[in-house]
Amino acid sequence: MARTAAGSHGSSLSRRESLQGYIFASPWIVGFLLFTAGPLLFSLYASFTNYDITSRMDWIGIRNYDTMFNHDPLFWKSLRNTLYFVAVSVPLQTAGGLLLAVILNRRAPGIRLFRTVFYLPSILSGVGVYVLWMMLLSPSAGLVNLILSWVGIDGPAWLTDPAWTKNAVILMKIWGAGGMMLMYLASLQSVPRQLYEAAELDGAGKLRRFWHVTLPMITPVIFFEIVTGMIGGFQIFQEGYLMGYNNDPGAPMNSLLFYNLHMFLKAFKVFDMGYAMAMAWFLFLIVLVLTLINLTLSRFWVHYEGGER
Repeated sequence: MARTAAGSHGSSLSRRESLQGYIFASPWIVGFLLFTAGPLLFSLYASFTNYDITSRMDWIGIRNYDTMFNHDPLFWKSLRNTLYFVAVSVPLQTAGGLLLAVILNRRAPGIRLFRTVFYLPSILSGVGVYVLWMMLLSPSAGLVNLILSWVGIDGPAWLTDPAWTKNAVILMKIWGAGGMMLMYLASLQSVPRQLYEAAELDGAGKLRRFWHVTLPMITPVIFFEIVTGMIGGFQIFQEGYLMGYNNDPGAPMNSLLFYNLHMFLKAFKVFDMGYAMAMAWFLFLIVLVLTLINLTLSRFWVHYEGGER
């Protein structure tokens, strides 16, 4: 009888503690339901309607998705532009950030100043950066083409030639690789010295020590930067919107019409919000699938301390 009473008391105490926990967590729960889960579910429903933001919201089934895949050539154009940007910029930013980190991972006079200088571009943002790069990439008066002319190279029309516009944006992104550099620098400095000493005793040179010691030890950071860089790459928008030729978003010839820009124009220029939400959910599926692929492949090349993968 006493044991039953004790059990009932313990159960009551547990329920009271759980209730108190839910009460303390309730602001977050309410915020999540109102500002995250609610809008997500609404956008999923709206992707099957002809929602125009103002008055119309009729159920049309999969018509938005049919239009997207079969009747909108700009959808495929914007998707190709974005895939090209992600496929080229993410590896180059990763390699550039790692190279900078390796160069700056040494003791030398003024090294902290150099680290700060290389990191500064990553904290600059906004319209000013895009205006600066539009001036630097000017075909006639830009500093980039001027420097190329010094070595006998006739610089391209970066932002007016459709064949070069995406490469111009990628160049600008590599300039801001200081954020990645800082992450790699921290990971390089956390590699245990005894691993290098052991490899050196075995006769490994600098290149072999880097390949067999340094790279495996920092693969978790490389993996993190690749995944986050890929997700960020699919979200590219401002560059195409602000750097389009003659202030025309995506120009010239839709070469800067990235996926998010096309979605934005559909939502807020022609007010086809239902179609834009269908595009948003398809983008979500693309990013989800690519992230799952990266997570699956990571077990073959990402090494964690203790030998776990």
